[in-house]
Amino acid sequence: MIELTGAAYSYGGGDILNDISLRLAPGSFHFLTGPSGSGKTTLLRLCYMELLASRGSVKLFENDVAAMDRDQVALTRRRIGVVHQDCKFLDHLTVAENIALPLDVAGRDTAAEMQNLTELMDWVGLSTRAEALPPHLSGGERQRAALARAVIMSPDIIIADEPTGNIDWDMALRLLNLLVELNRMGKTILIATHDLNLIRNAKSQTAARVLRIQKKRLQLAGADL
Repeated sequence: MIELTGAAYSYGGGDILNDISLRLAPGSFHFLTGPSGSGKTTLLRLCYMELLASRGSVKLFENDVAAMDRDQVALTRRRIGVVHQDCKFLDHLTVAENIALPLDVAGRDTAAEMQNLTELMDWVGLSTRAEALPPHLSGGERQRAALARAVIMSPDIIIADEPTGNIDWDMALRLLNLLVELNRMGKTILIATHDLNLIRNAKSQTAARVLRIQKKRLQLAGADL
């Protein structure tokens, strides 16, 4: 689903990432770790085409990203759900309207999708907050809303950048359990995190693999995690 071969990304005259090779198979579950500033977010942005590799190749669904035109990029991005750490929403829209935004952007009939939206809100535990505005949500509610928005288009891949960084442990476990459930439904999951306890918990439930960025390169982390 995602394949990087010898990929590098340079900025300001120096490499942030170098010689990155990675293959995420359908239905796999991966964690991405590494020190702050090691390039985790940069690697994720390469995976969902917000950045283009300076060298090497990046393929999504067997298509070379560098050869895609604007329409192909837009269509491919619909197959990838992204959960950002900062969880940006439009504050004048309700939670339900924010979650449904990708449907509007894709030109889908939101009214026809109302049952799916209702079921999704219930799945993430936000059915009673559907009419709330984003400033009134707790940190955990914002993260669950961000996950719901990321999966509203039923993507094949879910990419999450430090999704539990700003919430308490109980809420982090709840969010992790939702991601594990998505993986059991066949979704490919890639999560950047520094939380080793979260990784250990996930590995007790799934066949999650752990990747680490170190000195601008990617390696498989040890089994002791």
